[in-house]
Amino acid sequence: MLRFYSASNGVVNSEKAMQACLGSALAEQDAAIFDKELLIVIHTTVGHDFPALLAAAHQRCPQATIVGCTGAGIIGVEGANENMRALSIMVAEADEKGEFGIAYCDNIRGYNSFQKAREMAKTLKAETPAVNMIHILASGIDIAADRALEGVAEVFGPKMPVFGGTSSDNMRAISTYQFINCQVLERGAIMIGYADPSLSVEMGVHHGSVPIGPPLTVTRSRANHVFELDGQPAWSLLMQKLNLPENTHPGPCIPVAGLAELLPGEYHRAYNNRHILRVIVKVDEENNSFYMPVDCPEGTRLWLTQRDEDLIFSGLEDMISHLSQRIKSKKIAAIFHTDCAARGRALFNKIVKDEIIEKMQAPLMKQQRIPWLGMYGFGEFTQLNGKNLFHNYTTSIYALVRDKKD
Repeated sequence: MLRFYSASNGVVNSEKAMQACLGSALAEQDAAIFDKELLIVIHTTVGHDFPALLAAAHQRCPQATIVGCTGAGIIGVEGANENMRALSIMVAEADEKGEFGIAYCDNIRGYNSFQKAREMAKTLKAETPAVNMIHILASGIDIAADRALEGVAEVFGPKMPVFGGTSSDNMRAISTYQFINCQVLERGAIMIGYADPSLSVEMGVHHGSVPIGPPLTVTRSRANHVFELDGQPAWSLLMQKLNLPENTHPGPCIPVAGLAELLPGEYHRAYNNRHILRVIVKVDEENNSFYMPVDCPEGTRLWLTQRDEDLIFSGLEDMISHLSQRIKSKKIAAIFHTDCAARGRALFNKIVKDEIIEKMQAPLMKQQRIPWLGMYGFGEFTQLNGKNLFHNYTTSIYALVRDKKD
């Protein structure tokens, strides 16, 4: 059986930050736990010294498998922290081998996302055949996340629960990083398989944006690369619609340039919205085109969006209420959490952001200290109506639960 422990801090020295996180997360455990075969999942902002973080974790827990990625901020039991050096970890302790497994790859791109994910899934299934849920941490730049999900489904079937997110930087959309043991990758992906039959996962997802104006139609594209909208160069037209210079980098546009696709009708009620959002984090300046995080065939209609603060709050409360109802007869073992980077300080001041975190944590924790690991990323892997989908601009919560008797 897997047991989980978490901690976060804003300690500036990277080695000391990791030591403090491990010490806090495992403070109530016997010292022998540091020599056990553990899984350590790391979320960190981009200012930390990544090799120092990983080395400190390996020195303290020499038998541990260490994975993770960067985010624009971290979210733990202690709250959110978007400073340049913020760190959060989740430690999973297994009773026996085979309760978790890891597969990873480097150089995942839009054009090879299906193949890379399929190969990782094959490796994971071969080495950890009892996997009953999959946690993905992947590059946030130029990934076709829907194709990656198709690669997983080809190996594990479409009903295997998949959750997680894509890594981010400090809202510049230049480089994001992933970690596997002592390696630091820039365009990597990590697949964590949890194989504890006593655990299941309940997910909640919500965004608070609404479409504005008439849609733009994709008139030329290749996979997730969009060349033209309404017969014009795609990025140029989008910047024109937003009254921004044509040479604007996508990073600063993330809070205002969200695009919406119409969802099939069967998802509208569960999502509390008719549209799913897409973020642009990569632009091809040579031909004024951009890359979507999912395939975008010609004929796709895309709406510009604006955030609705009332909808963000009311929708989050509804989502957490429904999630709480689904798990009320269960015991929460741990919570993983991916929030859109734009839902941090890019959109909200600290007071409002803290209020949002409180609204999601308090109803689930119920005055307990439940292990919690979250990040502000560029995208979210979250089920909707039992289907694995990729989202942007959402709050996505993944509660790992088990029967109270276990």
